[in-house]
Amino acid sequence: MKALFIGGTGTISSAITKQLLVKGCELYLLNRGTRNEDLPAGVNIMKADINDEDQVSKLIENLEFDVVADFIAFEPAQLERDYRLFKGKTKQFMFISSASAYQTPLSDYRITEGTPLSNPYWEYSRNKIACEEYLMRKYRENGFPITIVRPSHTYSERSIPLGVHGSKGTWQVAKRMLENKPVIIHGDGTSLWTMTHNSDFAKGFIGLMGNIHAIGESVHITSDETVTWNQIYGVIADALGVKLKAVHVSSDFLAACSKEDYRGGLLGDKANSVVFDNSKLKRLVPEFVASTRFDQGIRQTIAYILAHPEHQTEDKEFDSWCDKVIYALDDALRKITE
Repeated sequence: MKALFIGGTGTISSAITKQLLVKGCELYLLNRGTRNEDLPAGVNIMKADINDEDQVSKLIENLEFDVVADFIAFEPAQLERDYRLFKGKTKQFMFISSASAYQTPLSDYRITEGTPLSNPYWEYSRNKIACEEYLMRKYRENGFPITIVRPSHTYSERSIPLGVHGSKGTWQVAKRMLENKPVIIHGDGTSLWTMTHNSDFAKGFIGLMGNIHAIGESVHITSDETVTWNQIYGVIADALGVKLKAVHVSSDFLAACSKEDYRGGLLGDKANSVVFDNSKLKRLVPEFVASTRFDQGIRQTIAYILAHPEHQTEDKEFDSWCDKVIYALDDALRKITE
């Protein structure tokens, strides 16, 4: 198989890249080269800015692909660019959308690919929906061979997956745990969530590549394991070897008192219970099994981050904000119970 990835070095795409090379795929990555230092041998690098259409057009002038996948498109204009560049040059175009595009709030907590797409809380999700709609029109009207893939919360060894964190990443929450400080969990922590290790996502994605039955289809790829946010934070604390001190805070309150986009990331995503039905993926890719249990994956993540200080980015502003929120709640309780 001959494939081109636009991006190819992110949380999701890096795992796919590694597994494809083991399978002997002729893989090209088109990116600006800012994160290519950890790529395995065998990748063909096409250094370019995808937004420079003239440059990219010249690079691919004499090339055709079995699969082209765009991991970094977020707005319809970027897909319009991709269509101009790759129509007639690929047997399959794969777009990475988002499970946050599904109906929010849900009318049924069980999500299938037939669940409506609607998210009034998050512009990111609405843009992904618009991208999907554009590609489906091109498939229906022009036969452009698209496959839409919807990841949910996918994580790797380089970042701890959490609900409430600052703009600099999630390490500060782990640092608070290590310092025996309380950490914030949105809501009462009992809403259901799905975490998927990127190596498992990669297995499903690769199974869709070159799959004639995936053309014109939308498919989500997630684990079948469902956990609560209390369990998620508990597993992380266990992996760090500390006791969890949790403070539960309303998602609406967090969205109202923070500069972070908690309206989108919480109210439009993580505050809602989600359980994914992966039946469609398993029909298309019968061998797919998400085999990394969450507690196992998190132990790997924590071990890697603790051994690599470069992934321990402190966020003093977020740390101070957590203290203020927790103090405000404690102060309110004291005043009410006096």
